[in-house]
Amino acid sequence: MSEPRRVRLEELFASHAEAVLAYARRRTDPTSAQDVVSEVFVVAWRRLDDVPLDAMPWLLACARRVLANDRRSTQRRSALVDRLAESAGPSTYWPDVEDRSLAQALSTLSDSDRELLLLLTWEELTVAQAATVLGCSRHTLAMRLYRARRRLARALSREKEPFVPMPLEVWND
Repeated sequence: MSEPRRVRLEELFASHAEAVLAYARRRTDPTSAQDVVSEVFVVAWRRLDDVPLDAMPWLLACARRVLANDRRSTQRRSALVDRLAESAGPSTYWPDVEDRSLAQALSTLSDSDRELLLLLTWEELTVAQAATVLGCSRHTLAMRLYRARRRLARALSREKEPFVPMPLEVWND
């Protein structure tokens, strides 16, 4: 880093960082405001030759663009999460499952039970390998597996049981 460039950036920061921070704080939360200031001065460093002598408007315009980019990123991320949540379902996790009752039963399990069962069946891992993936002992995994299989069996039996309405006399009591 050349000395004149470093001195120029330090002068810009000393003179204008508080004003840029105040601008950002009025538009976002305090932590994000600090990030905006950092990003503004990174841009100023990269484009130091473009920073005019009256730097304040240029720095605030840069902060405005950083905030706008951050808002757009947040909106895109939120939209993606919404789209993924809407499309989540048995076919998302189990595209090759022919038996819809199995897919439905799997979808009723907790994420940890489903992950455990899928590691052992779809990924064809051993109990020891699955324990490593899940960060637990083989004994703990064996107990979790036993419980997960029981919950899956219950979910499958619920899927296959036809709906039988309660007799009317039960409702009349």
